[in-house]
Amino acid sequence: MARPPAPADFYRAGTYCAEESVGYLMKRIMLSVVYQADKRLDAHGLTSAQWGPLLKIKNSGSATVAELARWLQVDAGAMTRLLDRLEKKGLCKRVRSTEDRRVVQVELTPEGDAAVAGVPAVLSEVMNAHLAGFSKTEWVALKSYLQRMLDTGEALRDAA
Repeated sequence: MARPPAPADFYRAGTYCAEESVGYLMKRIMLSVVYQADKRLDAHGLTSAQWGPLLKIKNSGSATVAELARWLQVDAGAMTRLLDRLEKKGLCKRVRSTEDRRVVQVELTPEGDAAVAGVPAVLSEVMNAHLAGFSKTEWVALKSYLQRMLDTGEALRDAA
């Protein structure tokens, strides 16, 4: 288990301004990306809550209900309700494992596969629009910085 590096000293309680924090800016960016993606994917009848797990299933072939809940950071009840809606739309199906009946796999239906097929193109357009004016070098650096923050956050979580 990697030890997290020593904390930085950039923020101070007396001068802390939420609107200038990295966390606030990242959240605003994510809200903007999701809004733009949802606007474009509305024509396909998909919301971010729906296309996210469908894309995860498409990229991995299938996923368990528990894996999807962890990936989306939602509880089992919320995941069940979301899967109920997706199944009602005919986009996925739950299949009980033959090896362990407690495990439920989620698979895309052909309709789900077709519905999620355009998501990568929409996400590429939305991300590229948000990165307008960045050079390739800046984009690579930004990804590197964000990955470092994520790695540190995971090390902090694991150390707790």
